[in-house]
Amino acid sequence: MKTLYQQFIITTLSLMLFSTIVGFFLTNTYYHVVTKEQNDEKNVAIAQNITRYIESTPDLDLEHYLSTLGDIGYQFYVVGESGYSQFFGGAFKTSELPPSAKETVFKGNIFHGMENYPNQSFMTGFFTNKIINTVGVPFIYNGEQYGVFLRPNIGLLFSEVHTILACLIISMAIISLIGMLFVAKQLIRPITQLTEATKQISKENYDLLLKVKRRDEIGQLASSFNQMTKQLQETDRSRKEFISNVSHDFQSPLLNIQGYSELLKSPSITEEDRLTYTSIIETETKRLSLLTKQLLLLTFLDQPTRALKRSSFALDEQLKTLIQKYLWLIEDSGIELYYKIAPIRFNGDEGLLETVWDNLLTNALKYNKPNGSIKIIVEETNDDVFIQFRDTGMGIKEEELSHLFERFYRADASRTKEGTGLGLAIVKEVVDFHRGSIRVSSQFGKGTCFFITLPKL
Repeated sequence: MKTLYQQFIITTLSLMLFSTIVGFFLTNTYYHVVTKEQNDEKNVAIAQNITRYIESTPDLDLEHYLSTLGDIGYQFYVVGESGYSQFFGGAFKTSELPPSAKETVFKGNIFHGMENYPNQSFMTGFFTNKIINTVGVPFIYNGEQYGVFLRPNIGLLFSEVHTILACLIISMAIISLIGMLFVAKQLIRPITQLTEATKQISKENYDLLLKVKRRDEIGQLASSFNQMTKQLQETDRSRKEFISNVSHDFQSPLLNIQGYSELLKSPSITEEDRLTYTSIIETETKRLSLLTKQLLLLTFLDQPTRALKRSSFALDEQLKTLIQKYLWLIEDSGIELYYKIAPIRFNGDEGLLETVWDNLLTNALKYNKPNGSIKIIVEETNDDVFIQFRDTGMGIKEEELSHLFERFYRADASRTKEGTGLGLAIVKEVVDFHRGSIRVSSQFGKGTCFFITLPKL
């Protein structure tokens, strides 16, 4: 772990290095984008002025004239179609010139060697004293076609060098200043945020989280604070949601039981009404019992120290036994059941998985259409077991699919049918408990299919 002092030193050194690199990069980019072309145009204009003077001056001593210009700071290479070749001014580091360059000027065109010189790091092309790094301009002397290739002598570049260095220094200074201001602000911001966040926590406002991405002492403190805030937030949300949902789900059947119990006390009640009321009370009692069992199961699944009671059992036999259990209801509802279940042995918690199949099958029965169908398919590979529960029921709306596995969530009123809103939440918890996955595909009005994948361990 880096201390703040170490981090500050490393950051400062890194900023200095970064600003230097960026300064070189910006200066180099400016040269290649702007200065390089301007420098080529400037030297072409100078060369054209020289050639115009040569062509307009009769009996001019060419070599004496170019030697004079070379003495005041230019390098020349002159070639003629007849084979004439001569250097004037300072010597070139490399005197090799491609034949295509000579052909360009002999045809009356301009050779832009400076502009087309290959890009290199930090403007080395500006200082490269090669004959290919010149501009070539054609001219006629004594009736013969010539070409002059020109570049300034490196000794005259002091003013340009000063400009380049000034640009480099200013760039480094600005970048370093901005960087240091940013770092200072970053150092202060987490402490200010932490102070404000603690005040909000004291007011039971758990929505404020620190946005700090650091690995020093402040970063560790902010991370611990955020973790604590999230835990408090989740605990508070779960507590309120649980109380609200459980209160609502217990209140409805209790009110029904209380109301119909009062009606049973009436001396004028008929036998038919008495049977109806007692049937409703029995149904609501079973609903309360189921809700209690599901809450206990979810409490177990929520335990951080929970452990699976794994054992090897015949998964196919478990499903067939479950189907046999609800066969009377299937036949009574006029629903056709198809299943394709291969003999499979699975290593898992037999009791919890039975709860999963029970929930999925009862849902398929409960929300199916009259004379509908249910299809159960179980297959396996070397690594996984795949289970499908498909029905031709009323289906689920697309906007409801993402909430399907939330606790106490129920879809529209047509799908409630005395449900608790916990069944599919338990299914998801148990599948996750087995490190599996579950997804649902549904078309509203056509049916629903649950796909479960369980890894073999």
